[in-house]
Amino acid sequence: MATPCTSVSWPSTTKTMMPRSGRQTVVVKIGTSSLTDDEGVVDEAAIVKLCNEVAELRSLKHNVVVVTSGAIAAGLPELGLGGSKRPTDAITLQAVSAVGQLNLMRVYKAAFAEHDVVVGQALLAPLDFTIRSQYLQARSTLNRLLELDVVPIINENDAIADDEIRFGDNDRIAALVAHLVDAEQLVLLTDTPGLLTADPRLDATASLIEEIVEFDQQLESLAGGSGTVRGSGGMASKISAAKIAAWSGVRTVIADASRANVLGDAVALESGVGTVVVPRSQRLSARKLWIAFAVGSRGRIHVDQGAMSALQDSGRSLLPAGVREVDGVFDAGDAAEIVGPAGEVFAKGLVRHSSGELAASAGKRSGDIADGVAAIAVHRDDLVMLPG
Repeated sequence: MATPCTSVSWPSTTKTMMPRSGRQTVVVKIGTSSLTDDEGVVDEAAIVKLCNEVAELRSLKHNVVVVTSGAIAAGLPELGLGGSKRPTDAITLQAVSAVGQLNLMRVYKAAFAEHDVVVGQALLAPLDFTIRSQYLQARSTLNRLLELDVVPIINENDAIADDEIRFGDNDRIAALVAHLVDAEQLVLLTDTPGLLTADPRLDATASLIEEIVEFDQQLESLAGGSGTVRGSGGMASKISAAKIAAWSGVRTVIADASRANVLGDAVALESGVGTVVVPRSQRLSARKLWIAFAVGSRGRIHVDQGAMSALQDSGRSLLPAGVREVDGVFDAGDAAEIVGPAGEVFAKGLVRHSSGELAASAGKRSGDIADGVAAIAVHRDDLVMLPG
């Protein structure tokens, strides 16, 4: 059953979608479920379609960066591990990705060659966004590829990624890459028309949410859980990525990869192309984007009103004196959410204390803290105020 493309704006506002003109840098992400069949075999026709549309954007003088999933799924059949035989342990899946990445790039290279387009592969890891020297190197490399008229094809470096230090889905990589290359548009291609008001399998009146201006709990609940067995994302990860992009000043379109001319329509913001997430005027740095949206929280730090005001209004660091209570178990360097007196999470940061050290230092002034324990709980450079 076709999904109705009713025009819905979230929240209800005057629609702001306007076609954009001039040369743009567009980051396009396509997921595993859109690139492979149920056995994990690469669907070459799907890649050819994508490459045709990327070539059309380039003919209009747009720069395009492709973020692709599918390496693990593409490697499974060659090793006889497709379908029900798919392994579940991380080490085997990482090894499979090393095989699948070659298969995937072979198809991309052949498809783009039909348009005389040169491609270059870049495998990224979280540290490429959190360590400034690596961030600058990644940015320089990608921008130079674009200057050389190359289409960069990006994936997470699954084969050697540490399970504790990884993205886990390419939606977030795409959003961070959009920030990295100063893109105007992020297009997240999936196997649904966009974010719907309900599950169309259960509700025949489900309609497409064409525009998102602000996020709220009800909206995020519509995104549901993870995606297919072959993929790692789902709509929830796309909404998370769109939030990252919005705080980068990048407009996001979530759309169906199988739609005819989906990339051209997305860049032109044709009505009904998918769900458009409007960018915010305020931008966060790459490091703070990472802290806010890509690093999982290991605990919560409850603070008093004075500390909350100092963080929000004065841009101060969090000191142990303002801490009232500590929840969870974490080490120095882990991320934790900061909770105000009314129980609202208003910030997130990388903590310089373990949970035990911080609990022991809570409410104490600097002179009363044990020797060897950091005087600052969360430094302002490692702290981000979370969007409401």
